[in-house]
Amino acid sequence: MDPINCSSVGLSDVLASKMSPSKILLSLTLSFLAVATTTINSLVITAILITRKLHQPANYLICSLAVTDLLVAVLVMPISIVYIAEETWVLGPIVCHLWLGVDVTCCTCSILHLAAIALDRYRAITDAVAYSQKRTYKRAVITILALWTLSVLVSLPPLVWRKFPVEHKDGEREVMDCLIEHDHVAFTVYSTFGAFYIPLTLILVLYYKIYKAAETLRNRRGSSRLVKQTVSSVMLPGMSSDKDIALSPETFCPAEKSFSDPSTDGERVRITSSSGNLIKVRRNPGARERRAAFTLGLILGAFVICWLPFFLKEVIVNICPNCSTSAVLADFLTWLGYLNSLINPLIYTIFNEDFKKAFKKLMPLCCSNIL
Repeated sequence: MDPINCSSVGLSDVLASKMSPSKILLSLTLSFLAVATTTINSLVITAILITRKLHQPANYLICSLAVTDLLVAVLVMPISIVYIAEETWVLGPIVCHLWLGVDVTCCTCSILHLAAIALDRYRAITDAVAYSQKRTYKRAVITILALWTLSVLVSLPPLVWRKFPVEHKDGEREVMDCLIEHDHVAFTVYSTFGAFYIPLTLILVLYYKIYKAAETLRNRRGSSRLVKQTVSSVMLPGMSSDKDIALSPETFCPAEKSFSDPSTDGERVRITSSSGNLIKVRRNPGARERRAAFTLGLILGAFVICWLPFFLKEVIVNICPNCSTSAVLADFLTWLGYLNSLINPLIYTIFNEDFKKAFKKLMPLCCSNIL
């Protein structure tokens, strides 16, 4: 047998396997997801930074979440694509350790941000007056630093004490894995519960309470008398303090303002100023509550669908010695979790009118820069 021909055939087989249509399609699909995640999160960050109306403590958590998801898209996803395409780890042990550290820390931090946002919204709706005074820039920065610190504390021990993989045979070639495996169940419980199961429980409880609180507010605001009392308590510049302000639909106004939390209220107050002072009440009972419930459903549904399968697999594989999953299934579940970094900025901004307006202003600028 001609050794030259053998080597030529072997090389062509390797090239053919690496350039197979299915692998090319998979790499392009994953690359598209990485680019889309980078673009959308960058858009959210830019909108918050340059739009003065979005400079609110509540949006600082959204911005920090977008930064975390952007790090996943830029530092984690591209290396994962290379790993999947090569079907073996080719970047060396140091890069493997760094990549796993960034992967686990950023994904954990993204999940913890979702829990912090749920807690922020819960306090905003149940203790609006007192919490509005505590909802400051300094408090938001402290919260963000605490989330990153907690993420490192959750991620570091399993990374330090993990089993380091060695090269092994896969058919006729040597392959090396880059993953987290533990000899002790305690590390699995510590990492999975700290990174997912405890935040998941907190998110479910908080959003259930948010939904019930919004429902209670809607029922309380159902009486027209309460609406009139709320309107009559609003004082505007130049408006008389008399309680006999005319409520008449005769004059129409250019300005409109909502005097309640947009996520929980279905009432809108219209204010005008002409020859006389006029307040007009327009009711849309339950509309915002339904939209809020729909948003909560999207948030919870996306979070659970993206991350629950992955963490169930982690628990089963690390606790059961005889249990294992295929590389294809493991990669699918991992990228299903990464997909949450693409969905987060969409869900948390698409239902906000201020973000919509900021995005509309940014799109022409982005297009002009590309052209």
